[in-house]
Amino acid sequence: MNIRILKAEEFAPKREMEYGTREQNEAVRSILADVGENGDEALIRLTERFDRVRIAKLRVDEEEIREAYRLGGEAFLPAPPRAPGRARDNIRAFHEKQKRTSWIDLQPDGSLLGQIVRPLRRVGVYVPGGTAAYPSSVLMNVIPAQVAGVREIAMVTPPASGGEAGINPHILVAAAEAGVTEIYRVGGAQAIAALAFGTETIPPVDKICGPGNIYVALAKQMVYGVVDIDSIAGPTDIAVLAAGTADPAYVAADMLSQAEHDVMAQAILVTDNERLARDVREELGRQLADLPRRHIAGQSLESRGAIILVRDLREGAEVINRIAPEHLEILTSDPFALLPDIANAGAIFLGPYSSEPVGDYFAGPNHILPTNGTARFSSPLSVDDFVKKSSLISYSRRALLDNGRDIMTLARHEGFEGHARAIRVRLERESELESDPGSRIGEGKRES
Repeated sequence: MNIRILKAEEFAPKREMEYGTREQNEAVRSILADVGENGDEALIRLTERFDRVRIAKLRVDEEEIREAYRLGGEAFLPAPPRAPGRARDNIRAFHEKQKRTSWIDLQPDGSLLGQIVRPLRRVGVYVPGGTAAYPSSVLMNVIPAQVAGVREIAMVTPPASGGEAGINPHILVAAAEAGVTEIYRVGGAQAIAALAFGTETIPPVDKICGPGNIYVALAKQMVYGVVDIDSIAGPTDIAVLAAGTADPAYVAADMLSQAEHDVMAQAILVTDNERLARDVREELGRQLADLPRRHIAGQSLESRGAIILVRDLREGAEVINRIAPEHLEILTSDPFALLPDIANAGAIFLGPYSSEPVGDYFAGPNHILPTNGTARFSSPLSVDDFVKKSSLISYSRRALLDNGRDIMTLARHEGFEGHARAIRVRLERESELESDPGSRIGEGKRES
């Protein structure tokens, strides 16, 4: 394994500009059209084709969920609260603090302005299955939606490949712990199509969230507009901003925690200490040797990993802002001192005990974060992603008389005479009413 050591000026962040090959895009378009036209029959046929499973029923029943608790092992039993339940409680407590309320502001001229915040009616959650089963993603997607007030949450996840129609029991336990009862055994682009368009069994949703492979990502991208989506997730990444006081074993372990995800994952150390840079490179080799996913992590580090040497930690913060990492760890003697200099990061982990997996699984903040440098302009998944807002405008007669001509001026400046006349007719009517007060029976009205 050979990871690059670069100076700050030699480093350029890698950004994925396109998603999928032409063949993959064409395949997804075909799947979407098939499910849109043929519904459940297409889901069953495509599942048999891609997952090699013939499913008799799409929806998971209560008996299968009860069996999942038995198969999931002691750590996943519901009482007393084990790991999934404790993580669920932490995640819920964090997201409860994100809730917004509607508001109304009464203006001095009698106008009323405000905003109504309402939850989405129905949300679909995609959960990967098989060898890439992530129970934590169930909790991270479902709980913010529940806190927002979403009443209907449908979960889709692929059945096991090779003939078994069962679902990973840990996924089912996590769903049950989160309170999800509507679960379907279907995955891939066909599952996204079912959520977006609806089938005989699966009603359509208003928004789709959750990670998946390239076919899922492309399907989400293509159905956007029919439904909302959370994001198009790119490869995961981590950046560690470390001083010479950092423990090389901690730094290397945390870089590997992301490198093992995918050969396209990105793990970067930014430091002002040459000795730490050398020690971390050596430590990466040692820890990689017995890592179960060492082939994936090794390819990730060689192709996309880097150690960047900077003059000082302030320059290091500038490099971090260029990277805009999904995960950022600050391992210095006073990590909070650097926090004001960090503008772009999805989640920020401060100090040696705040290892990235703490946030991935347990602390409470959401682990669904902006990837591929999009932390420059986007945020972690939150309660805000599951609500919609309506503006309230109740203009008074006085406000219209005071501001009507300004409104007309702006409308005409843009070439919209119809807009201007919609105001003018009211101003003229009010002028008529002023000259004949007896005809008024209420503000802005007159007898017919």
